Amino acid sequence: MAGYATLPRLLDVPRLRAAGLALRADPVATVQSRDPDPSLLAAVESPFETVSGALDRLRSLECRLREVGDRRAVFLTIYTRMTAAVRDAIEGGRFADADWMRRYTVTFAEQYRRAFRDFERGDVDAVPSPWIVAFSTATDGSALVVQDAFLGINAHINYDLALALREVGIDPARRRKRADHREIDAVLAELIDAQQVALADLYAPGLADVDAAFGRFDEALSLFSMTEGREGAWRVAAALTDVGWRPARRYVRWLHRTTAVGGAVFVRSPLVDPAALRALRRAERDIPDPVARLAARLDA
Repeated sequence: MAGYATLPRLLDVPRLRAAGLALRADPVATVQSRDPDPSLLAAVESPFETVSGALDRLRSLECRLREVGDRRAVFLTIYTRMTAAVRDAIEGGRFADADWMRRYTVTFAEQYRRAFRDFERGDVDAVPSPWIVAFSTATDGSALVVQDAFLGINAHINYDLALALREVGIDPARRRKRADHREIDAVLAELIDAQQVALADLYAPGLADVDAAFGRFDEALSLFSMTEGREGAWRVAAALTDVGWRPARRYVRWLHRTTAVGGAVFVRSPLVDPAALRALRRAERDIPDPVARLAARLDA
């Protein structure tokens, strides 16, 4: 019965609201037909085998996406830096079970690789719904940089992570593994400022003012933050591991999927003051080079 005690913890009001948003959404309807890019597929065709190997290929993919102006690069700018930080923490002896953390990190990256590969191939039926929303929004360029970032984080943390944990296994020594899982929160917390600077430098010169422009929007996303999402992922993995009754497992999988889809719907169409959205769009269009600014004024 111990496994069933996990189920009520999955039933909080924000998650049920997110599930309600998902029920009114059709992620596949957001997908536009496009031809696969062989250079992108080459980076994700074969499985990742090591943390460093995954990191190198994800970085190559990020660079290629930036070269062609594909906004899927936004999430990878965050994710590659996270993966590098986790790799350094593993090699620095920060975790009790380094071998498990290596498998965990590679398995987690594999979730992303497969979703990206299938989407790029046009095999939408094989792509998890949260990634359909994230990738289709990024490829049509209709969202803000911060939305592209949150959509990727939502899909990878609030959807992929639980499945990766279930795949790599949280037993034996579950308490030790959970402590290592939670230690990643501290590793990622050290990156927050650097991540915002990187996004501003690469995609939106005015993004440094995102907190002022968004007001309390980032606080409203607390359910989908990395820490909250990572804790929820552990609970889902524990439920899928411990609960033997098939209908209960189906319910856990349904709630897990629909919550992540609802999170994507919320990020894609947030309840934000239109003036704030306009301010962010102006920030993203800002011209960082002083010479280019002068030229723009003269042209006007």
